[in-house]
Amino acid sequence: MSDTVNKKSDGVPPLCDPVTLEIIRGAVAAAQAEMEALLERTAISAFIREKKDFYTALFDADGVMAVGSMVPIFGDMTTPVLEKFPAETMQPGDLYWYNDCYGSRGAVSHSNDQVLLAPVFNDGRLCAFVMSWAHFADIGGIHPGSISPDATEIFQEGIIVPPTKLISAGVTNETALEIFHRNSRFPDQSIGDMRALMASVDLGVRRIGEIVDRFGADVLADALSQLLVRTRKLVREKLAETFDYGTYSFTDAIDTDGHGNGPFKIRFSLTREEAEDGDDRFIFDATATDDQAPGPVNFLMNRGVPGMALGLFYLGGDPAQVCNAGGPNAIDEVRLREGSLLKPTFPAPLGMRGLTTMRVLSAINGLVNVAGGKAPAANSAYVITIMRGNFRDEDDGRLKRFLLADGIGVGYGARPNADGIDAVYFVAQENYPVEFLEVGYPVRLRRYGIVENSGGAGKYRGGCGIVREYEILAEDMMLAVRIDSVKNPPWGIHGGMGGGSGRVTVNPGLANEKILKPLSDGNRLVKGDILRMETGGGGGYGHPFDRAADKVLADVLGGFVSTEAAERLYGVVIRDSIVDRAATAALRENRPETKAFHRQEYVDVLA
Repeated sequence: MSDTVNKKSDGVPPLCDPVTLEIIRGAVAAAQAEMEALLERTAISAFIREKKDFYTALFDADGVMAVGSMVPIFGDMTTPVLEKFPAETMQPGDLYWYNDCYGSRGAVSHSNDQVLLAPVFNDGRLCAFVMSWAHFADIGGIHPGSISPDATEIFQEGIIVPPTKLISAGVTNETALEIFHRNSRFPDQSIGDMRALMASVDLGVRRIGEIVDRFGADVLADALSQLLVRTRKLVREKLAETFDYGTYSFTDAIDTDGHGNGPFKIRFSLTREEAEDGDDRFIFDATATDDQAPGPVNFLMNRGVPGMALGLFYLGGDPAQVCNAGGPNAIDEVRLREGSLLKPTFPAPLGMRGLTTMRVLSAINGLVNVAGGKAPAANSAYVITIMRGNFRDEDDGRLKRFLLADGIGVGYGARPNADGIDAVYFVAQENYPVEFLEVGYPVRLRRYGIVENSGGAGKYRGGCGIVREYEILAEDMMLAVRIDSVKNPPWGIHGGMGGGSGRVTVNPGLANEKILKPLSDGNRLVKGDILRMETGGGGGYGHPFDRAADKVLADVLGGFVSTEAAERLYGVVIRDSIVDRAATAALRENRPETKAFHRQEYVDVLA
């Protein structure tokens, strides 16, 4: 990733004044929103249209991300293209495409994600790049959906597309698209999604072109440079406030890789030292992380990810700030170890890297907390179910194939001043509505709600997970399921307790009840079976006895906490839907002792 920053000479005023800077920032954000709306409304597959698993971004003329989406797993998206297609060879109407994880050094981190990148020109001058990115439902591989715990190498996870010129000066490489779509079991979806993704980028090129026409290429370049400098400066200031000189370390873990291996430890350190020039130097070190997994939970972490995650934490959702490469550029060095879980050696599988990604983000929160910062407690990792099989068409009675990839929300960690978020998938992505599932797939939802007691107890309660109960209407079905944080649930902090774990049950309460492995494939279900999915919750923050009794009562009445757990964990006695104040006061006099972290028990350090 380029370290390009604004280096205006002292005394030389910027080309872009503060008012114009904000106008340009807003115009770019509006262009992004319009690109995303077009993609959402025209895509075919549910994971894009309903789940909203897509992102857009604007890069400056050097390929540095100047305005991105609020997603903490972006890396250096343009260098893979620029290395093969130098900027001086590009021309208006070009469009570039890739999904090559290893070839992009983790800029894209599993093969289902397709990246399209287009240059923006003005009077023959390269001014910017526009990107749209989306998760495609099926690109080939060992099983429908292309993602499976069964995978042992990336070739089993679908077709790999190296950086490719998809459109050259307005002429589309139709042969490349035909090869790609031919590898999908559901080519109509693939064709529709690619058209939507291409249209989104085309719209972005036109909208950014209009901004250049209005303000000029030099003013836009200066505005993007200022936004990068502003973010980098803010993040470095916040890092210095959080981390004193020295080294801070934190360890988190994922349970398994689906092949009987694990747990796998993620070990991070962040060092602040004084450089020879007297400036601060921040070093992020992940080299102590465990070796790569045989199964598909490896996360090929781009070097920009730690700084992006820290940057988003310090930006704190402030709409006046911009998510961009200023976060990654605030970290002076990122150290990874070849052959580790976070820098696996090709062709290690990557399809279920989402489990590890979520643990990485929680571990970064842990680093901030160890240094005395105020990051949230750990969150659970969002759950994926992939259902594939055959159903009988009501019109002609013929068996037809279906693929349902259902991403299900979980509980997020409590914050220093607020409860964790309940039932959230990841950032802005959404849970499928009941009506959509029942109309589009051979399932019936019998139950959909909050998992009681799944949020970690604390002064601020961890977010709660979701329960979904499907009745299978298909003639037959194979199920792949991805749940983590069962053996190593999300940790609570400062007295807050860890979050609850998820589970998968077939035919709950019946004679043929069966508990499935939380990371497994090849689970066969038939018509009439009941599948219950329960997802985990986030860790709590602060001592549970410090939670206001009325808030505990509200949690009980709302179905988030049981009456028994209110008394046992929070010291709040509830009788007939009313807080027994005297009994609560007496119970809370015997305040349990706590330690810094909680994961099944209180500990000073998570090892």
